[in-house]
This record gives sequence, structure tokens and C-alpha cells, in this order.
Amino acid sequence: MSTETPYSDAELAERGLSRERLPRHVAIIMDGNGRWARSRGLPRVEGHRRGVASVRAVVEECARMKLEQLTLYCFSSENWKRPPRELELLMSLLRTYVVKERDEIMRQNIQFCTIGRNDGLAPAILAEVQETIDLSRNNMGMRLCLALNYGSRIELVDAMQKIAERVQAGELNPTRIDESTISDHLYTAGMGDPDLVIRTSGEMRVSNFLLWQISYAELWVTENHWPAFRAPDLYQAFQDFAARDRRFGGLTETSDETD
Repeated sequence: MSTETPYSDAELAERGLSRERLPRHVAIIMDGNGRWARSRGLPRVEGHRRGVASVRAVVEECARMKLEQLTLYCFSSENWKRPPRELELLMSLLRTYVVKERDEIMRQNIQFCTIGRNDGLAPAILAEVQETIDLSRNNMGMRLCLALNYGSRIELVDAMQKIAERVQAGELNPTRIDESTISDHLYTAGMGDPDLVIRTSGEMRVSNFLLWQISYAELWVTENHWPAFRAPDLYQAFQDFAARDRRFGGLTETSDETD
């Protein structure tokens, strides 16, 4: 990341973007590190290393556009099935990123947070993550949320258990449970739902990512693998998002009643 100033309306227009039509919350499934490496005759670990450069580029662009939140799917609860050597490298890259980017996160006024379970993550990594969370807690810029050891089904199970405990304790009447109750007990409580989900590497699935939260999100898929994803890809995703007619089950002024 750099310490560049936020884009003006004119600078956004040069990139084919309008501030009024930008998504507020963008979630990205960063896929294809291994395939990018394999296509170049490189080991998978090199794809992960190059993927960090894409993270830096995307975080910088989204911060300069003054998005409310960027959520990155960094490590899923299913990723523990990968080979030990690869897991070791992924954890090392995570720790290095959190430490190395800490000063830039503060200079960019970014609020850093994570979602997911802590179990399985090394205490040293959790300590570095928590330090960055604590230091950036009062920042007022974009929220950068890393999904670590995250799985949406597990998130829903955890939420249901918390709600059940409140019911059992007499704190909550079961007949009063509604969508807001569930949202308030998810890892993402207090965050707005994503407007746009970006997936790299051409895969047409959401991979157990924010299943509750992306019910009305727009989906955008690119064939580019994550290590090759850069600002022009982000601009294209946002341009396509701006051109869509978001109806949320109803009609807008531009909708045809027969649609």
C-alpha cells in the first residue's frame, strides 16, 4: 500500500467510475494462486507470495475510492486439508502481512478486523492480528476485514448456538427471533452486507463464503487468477456493478414490469 490521497470525483471519472455508483462493501474470493503458479512452471507457494501483491494493490485502490468495507477471503476452514508445507507458508505470509502493513494501515486510516474462528491459528499470529486490530480500532477510513479460518456454515452454527443459549437463559423469546436476530449473532455483526462479490479464476461458486450476507449481492467473476488481479480488473468489476439494475426483489424506475 502507499500513502496516496483519496481519489477525487474527477479522478474516479477518468477510471470510468462514479462515486454514487460505487459499491459500499466489496467481498473478494481470492482464487487461483496455485493455478497461476502451475501455468508458469512455478511451485504453488510462489502463487501465494505473488497473491500478497494483489492484496496490497486492491486494498490501496479500495481505500483511495473510500469504500466502506473490503472483505477478503484469506483462509477458509476447509483450507486446513492442504499439505503441511503449504499451510506453514500461508500462516507465515499472514503474519508477515499483518506486521509489515501495520504502519500503512495506520497511515491510510484503515480499520482492520477479522472474522472466523481463532482455534487452529498459532498464538503468535493471533497476537500480531490483535495488535493491528487494537491499533486501528479508532481509524475512520475503510474497514479491511480478513476472513481467517472462516466458513459460513460454521458461522451459522455458532450464531444458532448463541441464540439458543440466550433462549435457554430466558433472555430471548423464540417467537421474537427474526432476520435481525440472526445477523446480530454472526461474526459480521455490525457490518453492512456486501454489495458486490468478486471471484477470480473463473470458478462459478461461492465456496461457503458469507452465505447469509450475500443474499442480494451482485456477483462478478473473472478468468484472471488472483496473482494477476490488479486495478484495471477492479475498475471493470465496479463499472459492471454500476450498470446493473439492483431490484432486491422489487422494481426500480428503470425496470420493465414484465421482467
